[in-house]
Formats: sequence, C-alpha cells, structure tokens
Amino acid sequence: MSAGHDHPHTHADASTHRGRLAVAFGITLAVVAAQVVGAVVTGSLALLVDTAHLLVDASGLALALFAAHLALRPPTVRRTWGFRRAEVLAALAQAALLLGVGVFVLVEAVQRLSDPPQIPGTELVVFGVVGLVGNLAALAVLAGRRRANLNLRAAYLEVLNDALGSLAVIVAAVVITTTGRQGADTVAALVIGALVLPRAVRLLRDASAVLLESTPPGLDLDDVRRHLLRVEHVREIHDVHASLIATGLPQLSAHVVVDAGCFSDGHAARILDELQECVAAHFDVEHTTFQVEPDTHPEHEHPTHA
Repeated sequence: MSAGHDHPHTHADASTHRGRLAVAFGITLAVVAAQVVGAVVTGSLALLVDTAHLLVDASGLALALFAAHLALRPPTVRRTWGFRRAEVLAALAQAALLLGVGVFVLVEAVQRLSDPPQIPGTELVVFGVVGLVGNLAALAVLAGRRRANLNLRAAYLEVLNDALGSLAVIVAAVVITTTGRQGADTVAALVIGALVLPRAVRLLRDASAVLLESTPPGLDLDDVRRHLLRVEHVREIHDVHASLIATGLPQLSAHVVVDAGCFSDGHAARILDELQECVAAHFDVEHTTFQVEPDTHPEHEHPTHA
C-alpha cells in the first residue's frame, strides 16, 4: 500500500519571477551596449572584461527568463513535474559560461601585465559609472525575490558581481587619472576575473547537487526516521530517499513497516495520514510517497534496500 501527497501550486510566483527577470535582462542589455562602446573608445581591458562578463550574465538572464517561462507550463503524462527542473539546467549553463569567462579573464590579464596600453582615465570613469548605475538598478529589481529559486539567486549574484566589476573599473580609472599608472586597468581586470570564478563554482555545486538528487540541504534522514518511528504501529523505516525536484520543491519516499493487523482493521490508511502530517510539520516536505508494508513483508525485500 502506498500513497503520494502533494499540494497544488499556483503560477503567481513564477509570473512575478519572470517579470523581474525580464526587467533585469532589459537593463543589463542596455548596460552591455553602453560598455561595448566604452571598451572600443577607451581600449580598457578591465572594461572589455567587464563587458564580456556582463554579456555572459545577460545570456544567463535570458536562460533564466526562458526557464521561468517553461516553469509555467503545466505537468503532462510525459513530464509529471512539468519543466520545474529547467531552472536547474539554466543555472548549470550559467555556471559553465561563467567558468569559461573567468579563466579567459585571468589568462588575458596576466598577458597584459607586462605591457599595459594607454587608457584614457576620464572616459573610463564615465563608462564605469554608467555600468554601475545600470547594475544597481537591476539589483533593486531582483533583490526582493533573490532567494526564491536558483534562477533568481543566480541572476542576483551575476548582477551583484557585475556591479562590483563596474566599481573596479571606476577605481582603476581614478588611479589612472590621478597617478598615470596604466597597470591599474589590468589589475582591475584580474579583480573582476577573481570575482567570477568562486561564484561560478558555488552555482555549479548547487545545481549539480540537484541533478545528482542529493539529499536537500538541512534535511537529516536519520532525524526523519526517528520521527516516523514515533507514529503508532510503525515497526521499521527503510529505503528512505529524498531529493530536490527544483528550488523549494523537496520530495521524500520511504518504505514503512507496520503491524500486520493494521491491514485487517483498516488502520493502515490512518497511518498514511499521520506519516504525511509528520513529515510536513517537522521537515516542511509536502511531496511524499510512502509504501506501507505489513511486518511479514520485509523478508521479501531486496537485500540492498536500506
């Protein structure tokens, strides 16, 4: 005997996410266009790198926006979870892009340290400020919902690092203008590259954990077993599995051994309710599947079940 348990979800949040991503994407594209002009005019490596970084982030926002659109599509018989995991795939693609940009930035900057070009500091300040203002505007749009899912988290982190990159460009421009040290531009490029790599690694780790169906963060399966064993008539818990379908959507399944008499007196159905209520109340997991078995059944289970 088994049962699943879930609650309906509305698309209101997903629509809000998509709207925020669309606004941030529009702002980012505008900043990219401005910084492309700036990179050509000034010849700044830091601004060029920041523009490349921003362009990758714009593509990441486009991926996130597309994933948010897919998440609105309803489940089907072929895709019972719909496209909820599209956000994870989008985050994984963004991480891969960011890793590539980070490595390129570091290699290019090191090569230019020995022969820094002449950079006009005043023009660089102007384009750096334009980038910073645009990034701050995009941050304001995304800040309120940045923890809602991996897509919004990735987008927020991308724009935040873009803002830091613009700040590095401004600092480099000020140093060049006041001291004449052209190497400041290359150092700023290295700083931007150093900002990219750790963020990409963290995002790659989080997305990979979902795709590998790792246990959701903060969910202790031993603690789950202890709570379920407190339900009356439950003898044993085994074959426990938990994973994330997408951000905020954990699922859990388990085999539950109960007194054989529960199947003859009709109590097994009540046990299912109690198991589901226990997991939802203590662990905030509402998507559950329990296979309830009589205590005479485990001897037939596969020996690899835990």
